[in-house]
Amino acid sequence: MKTFPGRLAVQQRVLPHYRALFFDLLAGSCEGGMSLFAGEPRLIESIATTKDLKITQYTPAKNRHLLSGSLYFCYQQNMLAWLEDTNPDALILEANPRYLATPAAIKWMRKRGRPVIGWGLGAPQHTGMGAGFRQKNWMRFLNKFDALITYSQRGAANYAALGIPEEKIFVARNAVAPKPKGEMLQRPLYKAQEPLILLYVGRLQARKRLDNLIRAFENMPKELMLRLWIVGDGPERAALEKQAAAVNSNTVEKIRFLGERHGVELNHAWAETDLFVLPGTGGLAVQEAMSHALPVIVAKGDGTQDDLVRAENGWQIPPDDLDALTMTLKDALSDIHRLRAMGAESWRIVREEVNIENMVDVFMQALESVS
Repeated sequence: MKTFPGRLAVQQRVLPHYRALFFDLLAGSCEGGMSLFAGEPRLIESIATTKDLKITQYTPAKNRHLLSGSLYFCYQQNMLAWLEDTNPDALILEANPRYLATPAAIKWMRKRGRPVIGWGLGAPQHTGMGAGFRQKNWMRFLNKFDALITYSQRGAANYAALGIPEEKIFVARNAVAPKPKGEMLQRPLYKAQEPLILLYVGRLQARKRLDNLIRAFENMPKELMLRLWIVGDGPERAALEKQAAAVNSNTVEKIRFLGERHGVELNHAWAETDLFVLPGTGGLAVQEAMSHALPVIVAKGDGTQDDLVRAENGWQIPPDDLDALTMTLKDALSDIHRLRAMGAESWRIVREEVNIENMVDVFMQALESVS
């Protein structure tokens, strides 16, 4: 793996727990070390954060959250003081014009003749009144960076459509899991007198549409003896448990809420299940599910799913579409041989293409291009 010969600084609005392993691997590739600057989310966001970093130097930011919705902005105090203390040779910032401290940080680096890289999902497609003005603002903002790293090919296409030269765009496909170690988990081709188990892992929020998953589960053929395991916690848990109570009986718990699980306990859930389902938006657990040789059903979202979920290893469905979810579940469960083959392809994709090691390698390529 390539290394960066200098000291790197990385800004994030917040530090989700699932990013810790990636940042430590990135820091381990920087010969001069790496400093991370991040603050706390809004309470309504339900983002599980962490400060547990083994290699990365962490500096807490004071996030000032301003307004909400389409008018939301965030100002991170003390960013310039952090840069003075860190004195980085290169800086990676979230490529989001709603973060108000970004221009000052770019100016600080420019005065010292040092490169700045933007990292983001891509650029939104503006429509309606004022679309042209907003698009020009995005172009001006993005052109402040020496290079751009995006999560997906769709994000890269967004940047290219705004006139960013292709040689300045790098695709680091979104990953939370490392390359699988050892041999692929082998699941039985037949489960005589045993149920097939569907799995969801993530926050129990309304946007995850677990209510639709429970409804679709009710409509599955009874001869499959299906079970649904729901891992995670969140504000919708009580309502979902009440909905599931109508499906469960006194003798058979068809839907189980397993709560938060990590480490060995979560690995057990991955190993015992047959299909991972994400019926709503978000969900980096998709890549982790694939690292455990599971086929996946996911709702279409921001484009990060496009590089992960293909016809060979899963299904992408429209979000908020109960009929599509129901039909796709029936199709997926109709052929267990195909299901196992798709799981094997999931494992191959994570081993060879989408993992945090490859993600770090793209960051190194972007840093090399601007050094």
